Amino acid sequence: MSLDTAAPPSLSLNGVTIVDTFAEAFPIKAARLVITADTLAWAQTAATVLCGNATSVIACDVEAAVERELTADETPDGRPGVAVLVFAFTVDGLGKALQGRVGQCVLTCPTTACYNGIFDCPKEKQIRIGGTIRFFGDGYQRSKKLGDRRFWRIPVMDGEFVCEDYFGTVTGVAGGNLLIGGTSVATALRAAEAAVTAIRTGVDVALPFPGGIVRSGSKVGSTYAKLKASTNDAYCPTLRCDVATELPPECRAVYEIVLDGLSFAAIQAAMRRGLHAAAAEPGVVMITAGNYGGKLGKHHFHLRDLL
Repeated sequence: MSLDTAAPPSLSLNGVTIVDTFAEAFPIKAARLVITADTLAWAQTAATVLCGNATSVIACDVEAAVERELTADETPDGRPGVAVLVFAFTVDGLGKALQGRVGQCVLTCPTTACYNGIFDCPKEKQIRIGGTIRFFGDGYQRSKKLGDRRFWRIPVMDGEFVCEDYFGTVTGVAGGNLLIGGTSVATALRAAEAAVTAIRTGVDVALPFPGGIVRSGSKVGSTYAKLKASTNDAYCPTLRCDVATELPPECRAVYEIVLDGLSFAAIQAAMRRGLHAAAAEPGVVMITAGNYGGKLGKHHFHLRDLL
């Protein structure tokens, strides 16, 4: 995805070529939702549906993914749950998307509740979720205030849906990435899966693509004027004879890991875990990252700093 035509120099880790380049990321607004239910399975179901069609802001209203599972002693109501991170370009856009997604995907899911997971946020940077969904209660909804937090109790057919009134937001980071090339689809995928597993051991980071892995890496622009992005042809093995390929001869497949997070430090630490895990897998021949010559975003994650 780099605009530079000259190939950057390479480093090495476990005998794997690490291209001396950087991943380029940009600021984005973020919220954390804590979804609980009578069982972890139902909390996971609600989170999975809420995160549907939320892989890339290129064509989705938000980017979202489960951050981690939560035990009963980590949630406001003492039930099992999951933390979900959601990202959008603006606070207003984030609020509008979450009002719809919580209302359609969490309110509707058996036994769930939904709570704010980001605190110490000024009022002007908060988004209202429970306070808008409450009208579904048709006048029978009730509010409860605990300290400075207000919750709405909305009657539903299995009891009540509890949703916090306001949710905090922060300015996070979107677009951290790793490109992992292997000698076959199987080896590249196995390495990408190892990277995902390692990344998910931390907090404050989300992987919005299916299973945390992208097969359809993109570049900015297209020969078709209406498209904002198109296939990253330099990393497509079937096009190596037709384009200026970035792939070494032995590379037969590439998978991309895209990371969003709440801070630069969280993304950098996650990328380090992912890079080392991928480089430890047999059959990996190269790891690189996508950037746009520094023109897209102010956050640059240099792979040499992750070694």
